[in-house]
Amino acid sequence: MADIAYPIAERTLPNGLRVIVSQDRTVPSVTVNLWVKVGSRDEVPGRTGFAHLFEHLMFQGSANVASGEHFSALMGVGGRLNATTWFDRTNYFETVPKGALELALWLEADRQGRLLDALTQENLDNQRDVVKEEKRQRYDNAPYGHAMRDVYATLFPEGHPYHHPTIGSMEDLEAATLDDVHAFFATHYGPNNTVLTLVGDISPEDGFAAVEKYFGPLPPSAVARAEGSMPPLAPLTGPVRLERSEPVPNDRLYLAFRLPADATPEFHAVGLAMDAIGGLSSSRLVEHLVRQERLVTGLTAHPLGFAGGVSLGLISADISAGVDPADVERAICAELERFAETGPTDIEMESAVAETERAWLSALASHDDRADHISHYAALHDDTAYINTFLAQVRAVTVEEVRAAAARYLQPSSRAVVAYLMAPGPIADEELS
Repeated sequence: MADIAYPIAERTLPNGLRVIVSQDRTVPSVTVNLWVKVGSRDEVPGRTGFAHLFEHLMFQGSANVASGEHFSALMGVGGRLNATTWFDRTNYFETVPKGALELALWLEADRQGRLLDALTQENLDNQRDVVKEEKRQRYDNAPYGHAMRDVYATLFPEGHPYHHPTIGSMEDLEAATLDDVHAFFATHYGPNNTVLTLVGDISPEDGFAAVEKYFGPLPPSAVARAEGSMPPLAPLTGPVRLERSEPVPNDRLYLAFRLPADATPEFHAVGLAMDAIGGLSSSRLVEHLVRQERLVTGLTAHPLGFAGGVSLGLISADISAGVDPADVERAICAELERFAETGPTDIEMESAVAETERAWLSALASHDDRADHISHYAALHDDTAYINTFLAQVRAVTVEEVRAAAARYLQPSSRAVVAYLMAPGPIADEELS
C-alpha cells in the first residue's frame, strides 16, 4: 500500500494560536476546524457541564454577531457547520465555499475573542434550558440513556476527570451564575489554547494570512492546558459491577476496561485486539454468540481513545429473549481469556488491519473529517502529521503485541460491568434519542 502524504503546513501565531493548512484543490471549498483544549475533564466538582454549555453559548452571539447569526450567515452562503463537546476538547467546524472563508474566520474570531460582550443572563438562562431539554431527550427518556454515564462512573474512580459525562449535572448548571460562566470562558477560551486547521482550496500562504488577519489581534487570554500531565491509570485490580432494573426493550450488558492512552503503540495493539474479538462482522464473539449460539441479537466492541493517561474499551451485548445475561457474560469472559493466551490468528490480524485502513482512508477522503483528525492529533498529541503516519504505525503492530495488549488490558478480572435488565413498565420512546 502506498504511503499517505497529504500536504501539511503549520505556523504558530505570536498569540499562541496553532494554525495548520492542508491544501486540496479538488473542490472549491474550505473546511475551518477549531479544537479548543477544554472538555468535561477540565471541569471541577460543582461546575460540571460547563464545557458542553459553552458549545451552545458560542452560537448565541458575540460583540459583532447577533444571537443565531453564526448559523444563518454561513448557511446563507451555502456552508454547513456544527460543534461537539467531549472529555478532552470542544470543536467548532464549518465547510464553506472558498469565497466565504474570510466570513467564517471573522465569525470564529469574534466569538473566541469577544463572546463575553454578548454573554448575558438571558442567553445563559436560554441555553441552560436547551441543555436541560437535550438531557431529557437523549438521556432521561431514552432506553439505556444513562448507560455510558454509568460506565464512566463505574470504570473511573470518584474525582477522576473521566468519571462524569459531558452533559454534566443539571444541579451544577442550575447553580451556575453569570460570573461562573464568564470565568470559565476567560480561563479556557483563547488562541493560545486552540488549534485551527484549514483543509481545502487554499494555499498555506493565503491560509496563514487570512487567519492572521482575524485572529492575530486577539490576546493570548487562556490558561493553556498542558497535554500529557495526567498520570496513567492502571487496569482495575478486580471486577466491579452496577445493575439497573429499568423498562428497557431487552437486557443489555456493557463490559468496560481501562486501556492505555490514545495514539500510543499499546493503544493501537489493543484496538486491533478488540476488532478481532468483537468489533468486526467476522469477529469471534459475533460469530459465536450472534450467529451460532444466538445468545445475543447484537454485539459491538471498540476502544474510545482519550488523551489523559487512560482510554476506555467497551464491549456491549443485547441479550436474546429468554437467555440469562450471566451466561453471556461468562461466554465473553471465556473468549477474552482464550484470546489473551493465543492472540489473533493471521486471518483475524489481516481483517482487523484491513478494516482500520478502510475506515481511516474513508474518513480522510472528506475535507471535514480530515481537518478534524489533523486538529485532534495536533491539539492533544502534538503530532500534526499523524494522518499520514497512523496506518504505518498500525501495520507495524505484531501478532504478539496484540496478544500481550489483550492479556494486559482485557482480562476479565479487570472488567467493569454495567447491566441494564428488563423491568415491568412503559418503555421509553427511542425516537427521543
